[in-house]
Amino acid sequence: MNFPAIITRKKLGHPLSDEQIAAFVKGAADGSVPDYQLAALLMAIRLNGMDARETTTLTMEMARSGDMLHPDVGGVPVDKHSTGGVGDTTTLVLVPLCAACGAKIAKMSGRGLGHTGGTVDKMESIGMKTDLPEADFLRQIREIGCAVIGQSAELAPADKTLYALRDTTSTVDSLPLIASSIMSKKLASGAQGIVLDVKVGSGAIMPTYEGSLELARAMVEIGTRAGRHVSALLTGMNEPLGSYVGNRLEVKEAIDILRGKSAGPLLTVSLCLGAQLLIASGIVKTPAEGESMLLKALGDGSGLEKLRQMISYQGGDGSVCDHPERLAEAPIVRDVPAPGDGCVSHMDTAKLGYASQELGAGRKQKTDAIDPRVGFIMRCRVGDQMRAGQPLCTVYAARETDFERARAMILEAISLSHDPVEREKLLYALVTSDGVQTF
Repeated sequence: MNFPAIITRKKLGHPLSDEQIAAFVKGAADGSVPDYQLAALLMAIRLNGMDARETTTLTMEMARSGDMLHPDVGGVPVDKHSTGGVGDTTTLVLVPLCAACGAKIAKMSGRGLGHTGGTVDKMESIGMKTDLPEADFLRQIREIGCAVIGQSAELAPADKTLYALRDTTSTVDSLPLIASSIMSKKLASGAQGIVLDVKVGSGAIMPTYEGSLELARAMVEIGTRAGRHVSALLTGMNEPLGSYVGNRLEVKEAIDILRGKSAGPLLTVSLCLGAQLLIASGIVKTPAEGESMLLKALGDGSGLEKLRQMISYQGGDGSVCDHPERLAEAPIVRDVPAPGDGCVSHMDTAKLGYASQELGAGRKQKTDAIDPRVGFIMRCRVGDQMRAGQPLCTVYAARETDFERARAMILEAISLSHDPVEREKLLYALVTSDGVQTF
């Protein structure tokens, strides 16, 4: 098929046929279409969109571009996916907690995308293997209840190619590309229960509530049509979810939460998502029952023990759960002080994510290496009163020049006001096949 003709059709705003979409996906999966042509079509899709039929076709073609798993894990295989954020470490909190409650978490995660962090990068920063063979992946779930891996070459290979290209061609924020990327991987991995965390705000791929709701509805509809139990929570990303931003730093925060040493919005969202996973697993019937069970696993230490097991099973050193302070080390550790008195009135969360990328915690090009040591710890949230010289955050940097660039970006991203400001909204809505429940 003439690929430039496909690009031209979408460039002019016309819908693609099922056959044209299949050719696009096949070319991405087998390498027969060069990156520059794939990137051109991605940009055309980003600018002109896709209708519901195109998006569903793209999703199913991407899912079928590789293996379609039917995992035998001794229970209902469930998975959770976030549309991406800053300081968004929910996976490393809720996966071990849910496994401690009897769920079977067959989790496929991605790398950092744009200004957002990636769970695979966080896990690899502490020596964990994320490329497990399928047999080892399934055995680990049967034995300890959870495994988190990166996308294999056999599962949705077209998405693996397109995912990396989107990260470096400014085509991340496209509803059909986001929905098809997420749902193709979930359908291919065989998850029967899928919980989606769709972000809203300045650090979200879809920053408005309306856009995020449209994305959530699209993904729930795709999954429901495929016979899966799908729900989506809309959660806030007008500031980093956790206080720690950066790969090893975020692992440290997850461990601190599971040790009972930390709480806050990251734990709140993790419990809400975890409760939905327990419902999808058939373990509980209501969110209240789920949160109660998860809090018990948090309090008795069984969630921390599951994380220790998962780290050890996947080649890491489980003793880091006893000594998380090892994860907060870098050549330069320095505060960024507030430039004056005032209340934190706004955060440009995407800019904070790019500041982390500037330090080396994310990639500007798909071939860039991650520096696992770098990032920053937020010392304030929207609504906090600050005094001049008080730390806005503490930066972990490898080089002086990196620190200076990140410091300037952080100061630009955080606004102060003389007037009091309300805290940011954290939970917006729950979307299921039955409709939308607002909070």
